[in-house]
Amino acid sequence: MKPRFPPIRHLSTSPSPTASSIPASLPVPHRTIPPPRGQDLDFITVFHSHLINSGWPQLLPLAPSLTPFRLLHLFLLLRPDPTLSLSFYNWAHLHHPSSISLPAFSVLLHTLSQSHRLKSAHSLLSSSLFPTSAISRFDLFHSLLHTYRVCCATPQVFDLLFSAYARQKKFRAATDVFLWMKDYGFLPNIRSCNAFLSSLLSIGRTDIVLSFYKEMRRARISANVYTLNMVMSAYCNSGKLEKAMDLFGKMETLGFSPTVVSFNILIDAHCKNGQLSTAARLLKSMKGKGMDPSVVTYNTLINGFCSEGRLHEANKILNEMNVSMVTPSTVTYNILISGYCKANNSEMAFRLFEEMVEKGVEVDIVTYNSLILGFCNEGKTKKAAYLVKELNSGNLKPNGSTYAALVFGQCQRKNSERAYQIFKAMKKNGFEPRVEISEILISTFCKNGDYEGAVEVLNEMLERCFAPSNALLDELFEGIYEARKTHLVEKLRSEISNVRLIPETYFHKDYRKADQGNRCEGQIIS
Repeated sequence: MKPRFPPIRHLSTSPSPTASSIPASLPVPHRTIPPPRGQDLDFITVFHSHLINSGWPQLLPLAPSLTPFRLLHLFLLLRPDPTLSLSFYNWAHLHHPSSISLPAFSVLLHTLSQSHRLKSAHSLLSSSLFPTSAISRFDLFHSLLHTYRVCCATPQVFDLLFSAYARQKKFRAATDVFLWMKDYGFLPNIRSCNAFLSSLLSIGRTDIVLSFYKEMRRARISANVYTLNMVMSAYCNSGKLEKAMDLFGKMETLGFSPTVVSFNILIDAHCKNGQLSTAARLLKSMKGKGMDPSVVTYNTLINGFCSEGRLHEANKILNEMNVSMVTPSTVTYNILISGYCKANNSEMAFRLFEEMVEKGVEVDIVTYNSLILGFCNEGKTKKAAYLVKELNSGNLKPNGSTYAALVFGQCQRKNSERAYQIFKAMKKNGFEPRVEISEILISTFCKNGDYEGAVEVLNEMLERCFAPSNALLDELFEGIYEARKTHLVEKLRSEISNVRLIPETYFHKDYRKADQGNRCEGQIIS
């Protein structure tokens, strides 16, 4: 289930405002930290001396006396040395974790940010903050804000926090941080904004991508070509292809040249919409601009044509690919092989397979599964079995799809017993049969008059809490009653705990009449 994220309530979709309409930023608060006195000052002086002289053994007896106040002042003293600050944090976390306060943690983040130790800062946030919910984003942001002037910090620390939440896919927190940053006149850089957009795209939240992009424009954050590509992708994924094309057309006026990725996004969207002629024109336009299409570009087009059953055009793209000196990949061949197999042309698919091997292109389990299913669809189970043997002799192992294809192939030939053997081998090797495979096998047993076998597979299906379709139940129970094997009906009722997945009417010989009566009654009521 996709997580539910609230809309970005404060992200306006209105046009970019004039300079006079932008509200003034709030002043950054200034909070002083009381200076150490007396015993605190003596302790900090001694402790700091041991730290800067690498006297770690001398620190151990002092650890129990390390208070949050003392540790905070030690971090302030260590600000010029980010490496020692981080080492000291790790030491304190190990020997006296209760001394680490949120202000001290914030000072360390300021130190790492100012010295451009961004990887260390991200790692610190990931390991020390995000796994727990002890520190709220509000408290952390405002702790950084209140220590900002004390540390003579830079706005980069807030950008760091925003991007850390974005990379961790904590979108609610990232959104809040962004809005608080705006309140105080801080804005994230484009790399952090792109990280946020990328994380949103990865889980399909195109709605927030588009809202955030509008807010970026309002805040006058300068986008780059990566930003625009992600926005185009969001438009395409949300069915707004015209808007994606409109943005694509404006890229050059915005000061950016479309990239190969820009074209790939649009070619993919047009292929998915069945607009293959437009997709092909985009490829020509791409070449006209002096750009070299990538293997992804060609694969996308080949897949589009194969999906429409236009294999001749798909082969033309493959030839064009070879002429352009772009080496077809495993994915390229897999798309074509699958396309030919779906068109019941397994011989052509096998020739492509041989071409793969001859050219040294890696053959994977998807390649074999497509061919095996293609042969099985055409009833060529011996050829399919040959491929399985070849698969076993190599570095690849059959997976669930391999077994499913073999079961289907044997069912096509009405070899229910052989299909059942493969079905059991599939389960033995840890692969759960899909509902469709179980139903095909049950139907094949019924066609062969082997209702005992059909009931056995049905029992297995019910034990996995899968409800059979009414069409399958009609076929099975009609056959059972016609063959006068009513003991199988009683066996189903008595042995299976999940028999409730079968409507009660099927357990009566006149279930057909009862079913028709129910339907008529329903028609009268309606």
